[in-house]
Amino acid sequence: MNKSSRLSHSFGFSEVEQREREEKIRAVFETVAPRYDRMNDMMSFGIHRLWKRTLVHFVNPQPGEQIVDLAGGTGDIAEKIAAKGCQVIVIDPSEAMMAEGVRRKLVGVEFRIGSGEAIPLPDQSVDRLTLSFGMRNMTDMGEALSEIYRVLKPGGTFYCLEFSKPAWWIKPFYDFHSFYIIPRLGAWVARAPVAYNYLVESIRRFPDQQEMKALVENAGFSNVEYRNLSFGIACIHMGEK
Repeated sequence: MNKSSRLSHSFGFSEVEQREREEKIRAVFETVAPRYDRMNDMMSFGIHRLWKRTLVHFVNPQPGEQIVDLAGGTGDIAEKIAAKGCQVIVIDPSEAMMAEGVRRKLVGVEFRIGSGEAIPLPDQSVDRLTLSFGMRNMTDMGEALSEIYRVLKPGGTFYCLEFSKPAWWIKPFYDFHSFYIIPRLGAWVARAPVAYNYLVESIRRFPDQQEMKALVENAGFSNVEYRNLSFGIACIHMGEK
């Protein structure tokens, strides 16, 4: 897939705004890195762990496969995949986030600095690629999807776990939790209310299930489908090269 055929999806930001957004995102994760996993537990009442186990179940990693966990941060997903006998490369732009994973000395997991828009891997070198709650932090999702497509081997699969559009009947409660509870938890536990205000805003801007499906298809993937989790609060998107 050449660059001219790539689909751009940068949330309507100009190039300057994209650069500013990228710097802001990195600053956010440097701020919250030491408490990130603990905050996820508190914000989701621990449900994010169930979502991630479900993701690994869908991936169904096989021993000997080369798997990348893009925007893998502290390595919590990579650790679960590596336990299946795979070698996992975590690629993330935040050294602070990855330092938490390096400190835990995860077996079978390698950490590398890199962004989704410029994955530091050769063409057709990866069997599977996972991306958990990181797609909404890309400055250009179309570019990131093109990069993911590039590094996957033919027949390789992509799995994206991300927040999505919840069912109508749960949305009022979800919105209240997102806009009022999460920033206060961020201020109390992570001592970073501005960071968590950003994270909530990034969830609000993210494409819904059908829009995201279309983006993955337009990037060249086939057999694209999605599975809602917790009534659509989160969603796993899947596609094959």
